[in-house]
Amino acid sequence: MKQNATTSPRVIGLDCHPDSFTAALVEGQTPAQAIVQKVFNKLPIDRLSSWAQKNLHAEDQVVLEASGNSFEVVRRLQAIGLKASVLESCQLGKLKEAHANNDKISAVRMAKAYLAGTTKTVWVPDRLTQERRDSFHAYQKTTKRTTQVTNRLLSYLSDNGVRLAHGLPALKERLEVLQKTKAWTPRQWQVIQGMLLELSHADEQREHWRSFMAQEVLSDPLLLSMVRLCGVRDVIAFTLGAIIGDIRRFAGPRKLVAYVGLNPAFDDSGETEWEGGIGCHGRSDLRSLLCEAAQAILRSDHSLAKWGKKLLASKGSYNLAVAAVARRLTVAIWYLMMGRWTELEEVDVRLSRKVGKIITRAGKQHLQAAGKSRQQLREEAFGSLKTGRVYVLGLKKMFTETVSPRPKTMLEEIRVEMEQYERERERADPKH
Repeated sequence: MKQNATTSPRVIGLDCHPDSFTAALVEGQTPAQAIVQKVFNKLPIDRLSSWAQKNLHAEDQVVLEASGNSFEVVRRLQAIGLKASVLESCQLGKLKEAHANNDKISAVRMAKAYLAGTTKTVWVPDRLTQERRDSFHAYQKTTKRTTQVTNRLLSYLSDNGVRLAHGLPALKERLEVLQKTKAWTPRQWQVIQGMLLELSHADEQREHWRSFMAQEVLSDPLLLSMVRLCGVRDVIAFTLGAIIGDIRRFAGPRKLVAYVGLNPAFDDSGETEWEGGIGCHGRSDLRSLLCEAAQAILRSDHSLAKWGKKLLASKGSYNLAVAAVARRLTVAIWYLMMGRWTELEEVDVRLSRKVGKIITRAGKQHLQAAGKSRQQLREEAFGSLKTGRVYVLGLKKMFTETVSPRPKTMLEEIRVEMEQYERERERADPKH
């Protein structure tokens, strides 16, 4: 890498494609002062590391737009000691001129946008987090595919006058059940068999990824610790690790809530005020799973469920109660992943049942590969849970950065929360 002989560091705008890249070397403190020193146009991507070592300095800042291979490019540049960042593509896209655009213009535009200080930087996940994200996205696609094929098959049956009372039956019973619904012609039955083959393949892929996620949760103490939270099981625990990654990039629970998109939108400008929902910003994939967990909590007798039902009674909106419970669950996740924990002295029946279901989901092949029995795996999981992390969300806990002393046992914490809940209810309704 070259020694820096210039007086000020440069910003390198990098426009990358799968096979080539274009780089603009820009020097200056502001976009108005920026001087384009040199532009390297459409060099082979496999020459990126050697080109960077020859032409860039350690003080230079490389910026590129978020795209398919941007994370991999950043990792390659960081491996040779360079500073590299990924800029949010949504904002850069708004700066694109409609009448003229090419790789050279894009590279210069990225460098000047970075100098202007108006662009947002995207967090570059580490290798493990990236691999988990890839697995989660594959699971999402198979789940979507399963739903699509199922709806196509049900629609075809409906077009032919067949309406199943309880949806599609189990995999082994589908052929037998569908054969009895109607006297199908050979051509009709060929169509049904083709759809069933698609559905069977999608189901197998979905189970494959469910098994993989369960194995990851069992092998990672941090992911396993999150299943202690009510409403969280293997899929949600794995997704939290894949999407959140390094929890230290969120300074507080408020930041995590905003990242997920569980803070309501609002617009207070001039004499007009507007308050919206939670569906137009944040990570919709993680938010939807946390809302599913919140619905499971509301169906339980957890202290947070009682708080949510009280909110539902006062506001009259089920969706609002679900979002509020999901928001508090997100706060608990931040505290737990940050290491604010107390030891768990015993594994209760519900948690034991949840761990058993995760082991079942992992499958027999996982037990054979690990060389352990089901009981051994359960004991290891219980040992990890007892020495790992737990956080019971208090009903009064909001977005404070400090943590008040907590009782030693989980049962004592639940008792304290129940007492707080009863005091709140008495203040709200003295006649109760």
